[in-house]
Amino acid sequence: MSYLFTSESVSEGHPDKVADQISDALIDNFLAFDQNSKVACETLVTTGQVILAGEVKSTTYLDVQKIARDTINNIGYTKGEYMFDSHSCGVLSAIHEQSEDINRGVDRASKDDQGAGDQGMMFGYATNETNNYMPLALDISHLILKELAALRRENKDITYLRPDSKSQVTIEYSDDNTPQRIDAIVISTQHDEFDEEVVMLEKIREDIKTILIPRVIEKVPDHIKPLFTEHIKYHINPTGKFVIGGPHGDTGLTGRKIIVDTYGGKGAHGGGAFSGKDPSKVDRSAAYATRHIAKNLVAAGLCDEVLVQVSYAIGVVEPMGIFIDTYGTCPFNLTDGEIAKKVSELFDMRPAAIEERLNLRQPMYSETAAYGHMGRNNEVVTKTFEQPNGESITLDVELFTWEKLDYVDKVKTAFGI
Repeated sequence: MSYLFTSESVSEGHPDKVADQISDALIDNFLAFDQNSKVACETLVTTGQVILAGEVKSTTYLDVQKIARDTINNIGYTKGEYMFDSHSCGVLSAIHEQSEDINRGVDRASKDDQGAGDQGMMFGYATNETNNYMPLALDISHLILKELAALRRENKDITYLRPDSKSQVTIEYSDDNTPQRIDAIVISTQHDEFDEEVVMLEKIREDIKTILIPRVIEKVPDHIKPLFTEHIKYHINPTGKFVIGGPHGDTGLTGRKIIVDTYGGKGAHGGGAFSGKDPSKVDRSAAYATRHIAKNLVAAGLCDEVLVQVSYAIGVVEPMGIFIDTYGTCPFNLTDGEIAKKVSELFDMRPAAIEERLNLRQPMYSETAAYGHMGRNNEVVTKTFEQPNGESITLDVELFTWEKLDYVDKVKTAFGI
């Protein structure tokens, strides 16, 4: 019997994502001037207010107020009528020194002996149902909001959009786990005031269906286009009005969208957030490393779908273990335990080795803080950072290194594929 599966996404203007982006902007600025920075930075945003808190060990000094305001401005909160804008919001910093009791378990005389920054388990997932090895419902949910943000910035075809928005996609699957059609799409977008509420709702629903959705269909691969049928159930701004939004409508916190950040409910999640953490925190680095493993295993043809788990103890170098679940999709005479043993030999999962393999001490994290950390394009960009004293640095930064398929040949060799 067929079944339905749903994933959601939120835009860069969603309050929780505003908080994530500020936290990751701070990470990038610390790493740009001191690659060895240790940072755990949380952000809270609400009506007219940003509060920064966390622990830092770094040789650099930053103007955290300016970084927060620049981030808010880039997102699009630039008008006083939003009740949260980059020019007038207050920014309070309660950032202080990192605990030496935690740091002693991480920093060692030899970099290779670096311990895990915390205990916990992290998961990576991949599936061959999309070209980027991501779950389809989440992939489309992200794409909807990326295109909606592009329309907002163009301010041409749709001129009333505000930064906050959410999407949700429900897909019908067959018994053999093949996507059959899109059953429902939910889109809630913040907007300017209209003179008449009925006219407003009709206008928004019409624009979403006739302007946004065709742009989305144009961007998806050819084999996905037929899933967009005329029978899709659309729920567009189902409450009827969405003028009050962003941090004025809901308080935002770093790390509250961990499922949006990963696999949309597919696979599993260890519970640790990513944004605001430097790569010594295995919540972040090991989650990227397990995604890298999962993607390369599926791309190599070892399985159609896979979940990879790794676990750590704080201050301990070697992981507690690696777990693999191929969901019965491995066509070879291999158990998941046998696969896990070979994976542990092929991928060095010590924290320092992960940092080095994925080049994680670059200022590469702002781009991860909206529209998902996984399934993104590996590319090199040029970024410039400034300090309060006027010193600036320009760097070529490689983004989303965990999305590289650089271990496919090694996997094939290891497993005799």
